[in-house]
Amino acid sequence: MPTMKPDTGESMGRLEDKVVVITGAGSGLGEADAHRLSEEGAKLVLTDINVEEGHRVADECIGEAMFFEQDVKEESSWPRLIEATVEAFGRLDVLVNNAGIAHIANIESAATDQWHEILRVHLDGTFFGCRSAIPEMTKSGGGSIINMSSVAALVGLSSYLAYSAAKGGIRSMTKSIASYCREEKNLIRCNSIHPGSISTPMVHEALEKLSGIKLMEQEDPEATRKAMGIGEPLDVANMVLFLASEESKHINGAELVIDNGDTIRQLSR
Repeated sequence: MPTMKPDTGESMGRLEDKVVVITGAGSGLGEADAHRLSEEGAKLVLTDINVEEGHRVADECIGEAMFFEQDVKEESSWPRLIEATVEAFGRLDVLVNNAGIAHIANIESAATDQWHEILRVHLDGTFFGCRSAIPEMTKSGGGSIINMSSVAALVGLSSYLAYSAAKGGIRSMTKSIASYCREEKNLIRCNSIHPGSISTPMVHEALEKLSGIKLMEQEDPEATRKAMGIGEPLDVANMVLFLASEESKHINGAELVIDNGDTIRQLSR
């Protein structure tokens, strides 16, 4: 059952009484999303394969939050998640398909098993999530699906072949779902977010492996982050909040880039 947390009084109530599922919420962007949305009154169902961290984030959230252990690439987990969400909160308004993994590998070094694993987590997980959420959101009178893609979907990253392919698939899948939902007039919106370099464990690992930079071991990690033009998880969480709220009610099928201009700089070189 949900864990009750005291209200800090800081919420503007932009998501008051909205029920939100966030996958991959045990760390990184998912954790930031959970904290930010809970501040605005959302009732949260957080999922992750890391049970300990998932429970920690749920316990730290303001208001009502519960944790559900889930491997998003497993189809059978999704009906159980939706059932648990409706049992706890009575409805589903927002789905944030955030769970993801990455392996550093180019076209020649990519292993077949890693390729399949990345595609399953990102593409299968997002597909299962959207397909499972739409009927319940329709019953609730509409909703918002937010799919976490990447700038890798827009420009391709040579060292992240499978990740780039998977995120590109999420970008196109999002537009297909948005078009379908408009045709069905079910009042469900589907949009994708495309972060660039954001200060998360995944990016920290990439910096160390590709550039030898241990960001969190710098004398002043925050100053180094800013100097490198790397964003904060809150930068993405604020976009998730906007798309989850009624403020974005006329935005559907959009791809929203959060990268401090990195992609346009790459394309202009």
